Amino acid sequence: MQLVVQDPKVKKIIEDADKLVKKVGVEIAKMVKRRINEIMASPNFKEYLNYGLGKPHPLSGNLNHLFGIHLNKNYRLIVEPLSEKLDDNSLKECKNVNIKGVVEYHDGKIEWLIP
Repeated sequence: MQLVVQDPKVKKIIEDADKLVKKVGVEIAKMVKRRINEIMASPNFKEYLNYGLGKPHPLSGNLNHLFGIHLNKNYRLIVEPLSEKLDDNSLKECKNVNIKGVVEYHDGKIEWLIP
């Protein structure tokens, strides 16, 4: 699969290891890189979901059409499959994923760490 980072702020941080570590710390930075590598190794987004690495799950509300991927207990990598629909056939055809950033889930609040 191909990764796309449409937001220039996110791209700048994701592509620079030092900036990533400064923004989220060493452990989370390692997990972000691991999850990105796992996504890229998948032939399509549906296969990535089937592997279950990072417990990918669809989000709702103002994060509708996005997926959260566990980095640890509180942190999630947020990705957007670049597909019009989220049905199985569309996700099998989806070969591009936009990295939206990293959020912290804590006490029902969502705080964006990246961007």
